[in-house]
Amino acid sequence: MNNLPASEPSRNQRIGIAADHGGFELKRYLSGMLRADGHLVVDFGDDTLSPDDDYPDFVVPLAQSVARGAIDRGIAICGSGVGACVAANKVRGVRACLINDPFSAHQGVEDDHLNVMTLGGHVVGEALAWELVRTFLAARPCDAERHCRRVAKVMELEGMQPSAESR
Repeated sequence: MNNLPASEPSRNQRIGIAADHGGFELKRYLSGMLRADGHLVVDFGDDTLSPDDDYPDFVVPLAQSVARGAIDRGIAICGSGVGACVAANKVRGVRACLINDPFSAHQGVEDDHLNVMTLGGHVVGEALAWELVRTFLAARPCDAERHCRRVAKVMELEGMQPSAESR
């Protein structure tokens, strides 16, 4: 059974990407693939491989940019993907999830209106990471009442007013 969404990712999306040393090489690979696929890539760093860097320094500005709508979707990478996920979810308006499989890559967007995916640079290889990113970007939020109701409840936890998209 194919778990991929029916549509291809739309081109020219504004995609933010960020990584610490644990995801640096995967970020470089994905940035190149995204650009080759026609997306505008906004790189939030790190710009150099530095074993002493800290993922919140890159992930939080990425998440803030997603939350204010400056970029369409975000990709955050650290060694496991867990820390990047925790940091991104501290930003009001961000719904981030660690993604390791194609089903979650599209289902998270469709049902939970995921807007940031996180990956583990030490966990997933380039081919799988690219499949996950393409699946994530191709997915669209579902406007079914049950999904919008659930997203609205999450937004209430943040003290946010649900958008028309989430109702």
